[in-house]
Amino acid sequence: MNRPTHGALHHVEIWVPDLDRALASLGWLLQTLGYAASQSWDTGRSWLLGPTYLVLEQSPALTADRHDRRRPGLNHLAFHVEDAAVVEQLAVDAAQHGWHLMFPELHPHAGGKQHYAAYLENGDGFEVELVAINSPELN
Repeated sequence: MNRPTHGALHHVEIWVPDLDRALASLGWLLQTLGYAASQSWDTGRSWLLGPTYLVLEQSPALTADRHDRRRPGLNHLAFHVEDAAVVEQLAVDAAQHGWHLMFPELHPHAGGKQHYAAYLENGDGFEVELVAINSPELN
């Protein structure tokens, strides 16, 4: 059995204010990135990629109805994607799933000249970054 690398991320659990909205945006993105649906219950879902899983849950213990990435806590999740073309296609497709492009005037180099990525935010305030792994545009 292959054991995960010591210190590798085991899982991430994100509490969301509305599970259906989260499934439409974050769920779509996870499946598009190759995560496999793993578990499902009334108030949550999980997806698995290798040894790492990600959970979306609508908890009754929430203290707010929107995520604020500028407050202490999670700012965003960043995902590797194949290349610049995939970054661009995901950014276009994401608009049909509740996402909008952040920093459009700086896209695709909002993270700097040597960083090809799309920064997206959904209606509940969650941000993701889609980063090109091997982009000829950077060489």
